[in-house]
Amino acid sequence: MNVTDAVRQRYSTRAFLDRPVDGALVRELLELAAQSPSGGNLQPWIVQVIAGERQAGLKRVMAAKLDAGEREKGEYNVYPPNLWEPLNARRATAASQRFQATGIPDDSEGAVEMQRENFAFFGAPVGLFFSLDRRCGPPQWADVGMMMQTFMLLAVERGLATCPQMIWARWPKTVSTYLEIPETHILYSGMSLGYADEGSKWNSFRTERAPLSDFATFYEI
Repeated sequence: MNVTDAVRQRYSTRAFLDRPVDGALVRELLELAAQSPSGGNLQPWIVQVIAGERQAGLKRVMAAKLDAGEREKGEYNVYPPNLWEPLNARRATAASQRFQATGIPDDSEGAVEMQRENFAFFGAPVGLFFSLDRRCGPPQWADVGMMMQTFMLLAVERGLATCPQMIWARWPKTVSTYLEIPETHILYSGMSLGYADEGSKWNSFRTERAPLSDFATFYEI
C-alpha cells in the first residue's frame, strides 16, 4: 500500500471487531509515527496506551458518570464558539450523513447515545491518549496532530482502523486522574484503535471534502 491509498482509505471508524491488536505492533506504529516532523525537533507528544482491564476500568468509570448525569468542562474548545460558514455547514452536512446512515438524530438523546459509544472506544480493543506540556503553544499542538495523523496512516497500512476522539478532552479531570496525567500536562485527544467492523452502519458512510477551489489559491503555478 502506498501513502495515497492509505490517505484515501482512512476514515473515522466508529465500530470495531472484538479482535485483539498485538501490543508489539502498536509499539512499532508509535515508534514509526514519532518520525513525524516537529518544530525544532521538540517532539512534544506524550502518549498513553490502554487495553485489557485498564481500558475496561475507564469504560466503567465513564459509564457510571454518564448514568449519574455528570459533566465536565474541557480546557479548550473542541469547536470554535458561534461556528461560522462554511465551517458550520460542513459540520451540519457530516451530521446529516451520519443520521442517514445510522438513523440516530443529532439531538440531545442521539448525542448521548453517540457519546456513550465514544467513551466505550466504539468497541475497539485499544485506546490511546495524547497530551503535551501546558507550556507548549499552537505550533506544538500542530506537531501532536501531525504525529497522530502519521500514526493513523500507518495503522491503515497494517490493516487497522482508528478514530481520533477529541471528545475525551471534555473530561480532562476524569481522564487525567485515571491515567495519572500530571497537572503540568494538558489532555489533547483520545483515539480508538482496532479492526474495523465493515458491516456496521456506523462505518457505512464517508464525510465529504471541500473541493480544491474552496481552500487553495495558486500564484504563478
